[in-house]
Amino acid sequence: MAGPGSTAQDVITCDLCDNPTQQYCNNCQVNLCVDCVSKHVDILKSSTHDIVPFMKRKIQLVFPECTSHPHQRCEGHCQQCDVPVCFKCLTGPHNKHDVTDMADIVAMTKEEIKKDTEEIADILIPKYGQDDEDSDKKIAKCRTKFVKMEEDAEKTRTLWHQVVDDIFNKIQSTLKSKKESCESALKIHQSKMKKALPSLNETLKQKKYILKSNKVLEITKYKSKLVEYREIFTDSDVLLPEWESITVPGVKLSVQLEEHKATLTQTSISNTREDTSSPSMKFLHKARVIADLPTGIKPLYSVACDGKDEAWLCSNDPTIRRVDKHKTIKDVVKTICIECPGDITMSLKGELIYSDFDNKTVNIVRNGKSEILISAPQDWLPLGLCCTRSGDILVNMATKNRDQHKTVRYQGQWVKQEIIDDEYGIPIYKGGSSPLFLAENNNGDICASDCNATVVVVVSKTGKVRFRYNGDSAKRRNSFGPVQIVTDLSSQIIMSDVFNDCLHILDQNGYFLRCIDDCGLVAPGGLSLDTEGRIWVGLESGNVKVIQYLK
Repeated sequence: MAGPGSTAQDVITCDLCDNPTQQYCNNCQVNLCVDCVSKHVDILKSSTHDIVPFMKRKIQLVFPECTSHPHQRCEGHCQQCDVPVCFKCLTGPHNKHDVTDMADIVAMTKEEIKKDTEEIADILIPKYGQDDEDSDKKIAKCRTKFVKMEEDAEKTRTLWHQVVDDIFNKIQSTLKSKKESCESALKIHQSKMKKALPSLNETLKQKKYILKSNKVLEITKYKSKLVEYREIFTDSDVLLPEWESITVPGVKLSVQLEEHKATLTQTSISNTREDTSSPSMKFLHKARVIADLPTGIKPLYSVACDGKDEAWLCSNDPTIRRVDKHKTIKDVVKTICIECPGDITMSLKGELIYSDFDNKTVNIVRNGKSEILISAPQDWLPLGLCCTRSGDILVNMATKNRDQHKTVRYQGQWVKQEIIDDEYGIPIYKGGSSPLFLAENNNGDICASDCNATVVVVVSKTGKVRFRYNGDSAKRRNSFGPVQIVTDLSSQIIMSDVFNDCLHILDQNGYFLRCIDDCGLVAPGGLSLDTEGRIWVGLESGNVKVIQYLK
């Protein structure tokens, strides 16, 4: 619309059509042609109109119509109710309220807009332009810095390799020298033994003859040579060197051969800051199967330990069963699920919790009956579960078509946190039909087994992605197939790998430590830790194996 300051050459058109303007509504501040005057009045029947020739127009504020009183304009604003009011409102519901002249509000607002406009034009836009140039310089400096660090890292890598080679060259040289020395000593001893053996046999023959003899002179002339023969055996004691090596990838590498000792340790800053209270536990040389329980419940999707000798088991039916280490079914819970629970977990008080994606609820079992704990928001389904050390519940929520996943932290029924996108707005978890299985680590990290992306994703307690693990470090034959996930007292992350029949163990920073692959774990799925720190693994066959892996 052309304004009142337009020149004679400008064609001012009607606000309702493209015809030249001839009339003007002072009340509505609208340009009109002759044909559109009646149209304008019809559109706003409830308002009063002051139609004048365009050249006699008055530029003024257009006050809003009162919603309570027809044909009245609101020239005031009630500060108490925060609504526009007309003159009649002041004698009615807004009587004695603090009312400000709308014109004053407009003047103050325009002044604020003017200041904002000046700041944007005079300060922000130039500053953004300068910042853009500064960013280019910072990017160039960043690239240069990282190139130098990469070069230094490569030089250090070569130097470290040389140091390691020197260490093992010395060890190999020592081993060779010791080997030659030990073999030489043993061969000398062997030679002495071979030389002495004929003499020893002859002496034995003479002794037997003398024993049978009655001649006094022969007997009294006998001199024993046993001391001489015994001394030969003292030469056989060759002290062999002791070799000791410790290899815990990402933690400690150590070798020792007599006086030669070398140790390489790796310590994470986050480890020293956050995990000082975690107990130091060592792996058994070989994991042991403590119990093998044929439950007949197959396949075992989820396992939730209850104490040290019992666990709840979940399959593809609505029933959840509790079994003990002696294969006895201790309890049965008939859930309200139509198909089966999405996942199960235990509360801090030892109560069973399960997700029901059919009814879109998370339920808790009390006195054998299900009570709704959480109702999922509209268009979302609850799947994977984890009860945290603070008593919060982590829930994997998926859309109905499961094309989007997120982790939601509930405190009671209230949403405390949502984790869905990273700092760049990219979804952290991949969409797909499989749920996210969740675990919380000692430092507050949230570990998710993303079956759809076939990775394990670990985010900090604030929701920032720390790392992803794709199974490559374990060097398994088949592709990685993570299912359930748990964390132990040493902040180690343990996940079942259904495609490789094993369990992967990482430290809290994502460094691969080892696999448990020698316990007959065929298609492992459900996973849980008992109060003794042992792993209960649910298999596709319906068996549960209880495994001890730490000293």
